[in-house]
Amino acid sequence: MFKFIEKVFGFLYPIFRKWGMGYNFSSYLSLILNIALLCLLAYSIYVVFRLVLVTIIVFVAQRTHTQFDDFLVSNKTAKYIAHLIPLLFIYKSVPVILDKFEYWEGVFGKLVGIYIVFLVLWIIRTVFNALRDYLKQKPRYSDKPIDSFIQVIMIVLWIVGVIVIISKLFDFEFKELLTTLGAVSALIILIFRDIILGFVASVQVSINDMIRIGDWITMDKFGADGDVIEINLTTVKVRNFDNTTTTIPTYSLSSDSFQNWRGMLKSDGRRIKRHVLIKSSTIRFLTDTELNNLKKINLISAYISTRKTEIDKYNTDHKIDKSLAINGRNMTNLGLFRKYITQYLRNHPALNQEMLLMCRQLQSTSHGVPIEIYVFSSDKRWENYEYVMSDIFDHIFACVAYFDLEIFELPSKGNLVD
Repeated sequence: MFKFIEKVFGFLYPIFRKWGMGYNFSSYLSLILNIALLCLLAYSIYVVFRLVLVTIIVFVAQRTHTQFDDFLVSNKTAKYIAHLIPLLFIYKSVPVILDKFEYWEGVFGKLVGIYIVFLVLWIIRTVFNALRDYLKQKPRYSDKPIDSFIQVIMIVLWIVGVIVIISKLFDFEFKELLTTLGAVSALIILIFRDIILGFVASVQVSINDMIRIGDWITMDKFGADGDVIEINLTTVKVRNFDNTTTTIPTYSLSSDSFQNWRGMLKSDGRRIKRHVLIKSSTIRFLTDTELNNLKKINLISAYISTRKTEIDKYNTDHKIDKSLAINGRNMTNLGLFRKYITQYLRNHPALNQEMLLMCRQLQSTSHGVPIEIYVFSSDKRWENYEYVMSDIFDHIFACVAYFDLEIFELPSKGNLVD
């Protein structure tokens, strides 16, 4: 590219000398005419190259199956490259145009050089943006923190660009400047603390597959409860279920605890784990009359008959004195209630019968005996899941009275006895 520009400028050099009133470069009028002609030529080169590059890229994008070139067009990569060509032309022309104005030659040369560095970095940025948009269209990369990796690369490139700019401004050697920056590395680490921590966290998050875009996460410390919509170098954005947005520092994901619901969403069911408190004073043995009445409940009718036969046989064989209910083996209303709930859950169409399903008794408390339901809903959608869980516990609250049991609740004005 530079050789091409040198050849072009070698051809145009006599024109500059002629328009510059011969060899009288001390004249400011000559300087203005040369600069005007240079700007005109640079603009003409820009128009031509922009037309050619944009036309070629659009033509290729329309005739290829890949979408990467389409994203190059949408990110205006060709437009910025077209800016670069005339700038290189100007950069090579400045020493000739201003050869009698050493001060201004140095100033304009540095300004054009700095502009070229910025433009090159901007072109690289548009290419990476196009790559990001392209990869996000791929299912394989749609949940990966691509933004974080691109930001890391761009930060490194911007640091290199700033070093080059400083070396040009103050005429430092690149190696000397790097040595100086190494001496003040502690200050740099302090300034870029969040970026460095974010970079380390992004690597950990990606390698350990801790979080992906689209994951449902809960992080009480930051009030986040929703779907991850963006993962950047320094922040993670979560769209909560109330349509608010929470921003979490990326490094907090590796230092603090959070809950990721991805495993549940990929599993065959969503867990229901909730208990009811039964008044311990209402738990007792059942009489034969009560058992005969409970046989009318279809789900446990066969169980009561079988179980009663086994218990009666045991008590008879061991000559148990049944004048007291505590003697021998007996059925309790709470035990029969648990059996009924288990059978009810096994017949519930919305529960996954292939996963763990049980009704268990937990450690008793001062508020009663907890009976916990531990099952998995086949439908994992939040609204339907809540409906299934409510339906189960509606039934439990309603059927407790049939077993002569009571749900514990704290005294209130409505249930206090005068």
